[in-house]
Amino acid sequence: MALGAFAAHGLKTTLAPEKIEAVLGYKGELKDGVYKVVIGRTTKMGGHTVGKQMGVNTWAAFAGSDDKAIVDGDFAMLESELQPVLKALRGGGIDVVAIHNHMTDESPRIVFLHYWGVGPTEALAKTLRAALDRTKHEPPPAP
Repeated sequence: MALGAFAAHGLKTTLAPEKIEAVLGYKGELKDGVYKVVIGRTTKMGGHTVGKQMGVNTWAAFAGSDDKAIVDGDFAMLESELQPVLKALRGGGIDVVAIHNHMTDESPRIVFLHYWGVGPTEALAKTLRAALDRTKHEPPPAP
């Protein structure tokens, strides 16, 4: 089931967003039963900087309970970060759904990886944190 349909099917999210925030270090937003965290990246196209507002981002959307949650998302990474991120996600039991590009002629090159996982919220967040640690994403803002 797609995360957007979660609330539409009468399912309730009871997970604790603060647990995800504590592990990832980034704050998100709870809306319509889905807790989503978005972390920006930057690259250049045609001499212009493009970033988070233009869709160059890593995101994770959680729904369910702390005992059994689903996470769906996208990693934006440098080509050199692809293998370490793959290993971290698969090592934590998160499935890779697709690997592709969204842009052409950007510098540095950005690869997008879509993923899906099921498990305890904290375990999923720890796996995502391990994958983030293998990238050069901007650090979370100071509290």
